[in-house]
Amino acid sequence: MKPNFIQKVTNWGNFPVVEKEMKSEDSFSKIKEFILGHNEVIARGNGRCYGDASLGEHIFSTQKLNKFISFDRLNGIIECESGILLSEVLEIAVPQGYFLYVTPGTKFVTVGGAIASDVHGKNHHAEGCFSEYVIEFQLMTETGTIITCSREENQDKFWATIGGMGLTGIILTAKFKLKNIETAYIRQESIKAENLDEIFRLFEESESWTYTVAWIDCLQKGPNIGRSILMRGEHAFQHELPQNLLGNPLRLKKKFEPSVPFYFPGFVLNSLTVKIFNLLYYKKQSKKELKNFIDYETFFYPLDAIHNWNRIYGKSGFIQYQMVIPKENGREGMKKILETIANSGNGSFLAVLKLFGKNNPQAYNSFPLEGYTLALDFKVNSKLKKLVEKLDDIVQEFGGRIYLTKDSMSRSSLTGYLKNIHNPKFVSLQHKRIINNQSS
Repeated sequence: MKPNFIQKVTNWGNFPVVEKEMKSEDSFSKIKEFILGHNEVIARGNGRCYGDASLGEHIFSTQKLNKFISFDRLNGIIECESGILLSEVLEIAVPQGYFLYVTPGTKFVTVGGAIASDVHGKNHHAEGCFSEYVIEFQLMTETGTIITCSREENQDKFWATIGGMGLTGIILTAKFKLKNIETAYIRQESIKAENLDEIFRLFEESESWTYTVAWIDCLQKGPNIGRSILMRGEHAFQHELPQNLLGNPLRLKKKFEPSVPFYFPGFVLNSLTVKIFNLLYYKKQSKKELKNFIDYETFFYPLDAIHNWNRIYGKSGFIQYQMVIPKENGREGMKKILETIANSGNGSFLAVLKLFGKNNPQAYNSFPLEGYTLALDFKVNSKLKKLVEKLDDIVQEFGGRIYLTKDSMSRSSLTGYLKNIHNPKFVSLQHKRIINNQSS
């Protein structure tokens, strides 16, 4: 009979599924005991990453580290434990006139995970990664010692932990800055693009906007390759809002949130259904340009409104493949990637294109570099590994790299930007896979 702390564990993509030890504690002394009692440990937040990064032989879940420590309302500084979700930060901050400087596409990630992945959002070209606004954090090292890491104190551990995928220790608490907002709404413009040339031009013309992102139809070929819709936005000021949104502009009304009650049968998602979805999504916006005001949840977290949406991909699960191509190679590289995907028949209806600005050289483990990044969801099937290998070849050809937070298949040559982390205590399945690939 297995001990009750051995359980099946998987992340949001439901791939891979492993049976490992996972434990959660809210006492720092018990966390130390857990670390010292195992040769290999990895931290895991809310399990909303896509790959195998937070899976390992012995997993420490930070979900019980879920307390707020302080909120400096005058200066917009939050301090909390690492298991606090970004959604919980927003529940407190938005009514007080604050928002996250940087947020990924889901609000259900932990603060510790946001630091370990150094998450980016729709505004990297304007405001960088999450780490730009982290003041300090407490880190438990392999000896169980708790150290404070900042730009002034334990700088080496601070920068190694930023984007370090949990390989330096367990983040216990964090202090970070928020940005001022007047309303909970975004002034948005949506513009349809007929092809890759047009969407790249629109991105370049929109660099003065804080937020830009494009949905892209990855199954188009020929003159329509890269057909897409660009969405750009700014936090709306109170004087800009239409009359119907002026009642309490920092509070949103409760919405109906549907849920996917079961795993879809495997045959539901195929190249035909993805083509139909993409066509309907593109045609849904009848005008070339559309201007409106939408709440921040609709703009930043559209998929969070559907609980358990990952079940749409069926029990076999899915991966998200995200790469970045340097700006000078962006157009040619993305064209080749999209052609490869279209020819494979492995379509993705959640394909998102973004523009990255210059990277912070101090955050040497962080994923972004100046260029274009494309994130794609692929249902796991027998042909997927071969497609990933082809995409890896293209990314390498054009000097790009892949995002470790979402990786569960790529080879080590594209994951080698984790530097100066030589700690045998904190190990993930992903880390082992990379090491094994490098030695084979």
